[in-house]
Amino acid sequence: MEYKTYMCLICGWVYNEATGLPEEGIAAGTLWKDVPMNWTCPECGARKEDFEMMAI
Repeated sequence: MEYKTYMCLICGWVYNEATGLPEEGIAAGTLWKDVPMNWTCPECGARKEDFEMMAI
């Protein structure tokens, strides 16, 4: 499986599917589509729709 990364367009914070966000209850390997719709950026509070997939 190839994991992707998503960057917040507001502050630049990056969500990595491979590492997830365990401290917020999002397990490693959680795909972006499976992150809850009401989740917000831990840095700036932006909504999920303010993120864009990026290649690294």
